[in-house]
Amino acid sequence: MKPVIGVLALQGDVREHVAALEAAGARPVAVRRPTELAALDGLVIPGGESTTIDKLLRIFELFDPLRAAIAAGLPVYGSCAGMILLADRVLGATHDQQTLGGLDVTVRRNAFGRQVDSFESSVEMVGVPGGPVPAAFIRAPWVEEAGPAVQVLARTRHRGAGAPEPSTGTGDVAGRIVAVRQGTLLATSFHPEITGDARVHELFVAIVKE
Repeated sequence: MKPVIGVLALQGDVREHVAALEAAGARPVAVRRPTELAALDGLVIPGGESTTIDKLLRIFELFDPLRAAIAAGLPVYGSCAGMILLADRVLGATHDQQTLGGLDVTVRRNAFGRQVDSFESSVEMVGVPGGPVPAAFIRAPWVEEAGPAVQVLARTRHRGAGAPEPSTGTGDVAGRIVAVRQGTLLATSFHPEITGDARVHELFVAIVKE
């Protein structure tokens, strides 16, 4: 039976995540209301602007119910802004920014630079067979620190092995943590949903089925 996986439909690449989840063997549904959380086997928090999604979560009265669902064990995958929202600690956050939490990581917002610094690369990702995963980095964060319960799944490539050029203001981007897992929570700095490769979503569907 296909797991029912919601896609938080407040902002971001909702349609792309829906398509990737369908390709990965799930039944995706758009989520905008607290009452819709109870029917889910898992949830995807797409990219976008983390401070805007934070505000919309509170406007739609989703923040507290979703935070409680995550604490109770709901599997969640966050890409880009979704990674920020799942992080326990954020560097470069606005003074009023809140996160849903659950991942024992410190994440730096806009770590790879501004919109003009966006780039595409590929990463080797633990748990994803079949070679490097294509990865689109768009105003992306990275993980500065990961707690002992967090499994690092992927890093950017090191200099000389196809690594992107250093971005403005953040130093060398090679070897940065860009994918992590802690229990039923999965997060990536990059956007796999826009590359046409559903393997990261297949990994999340497998986590949900566990």
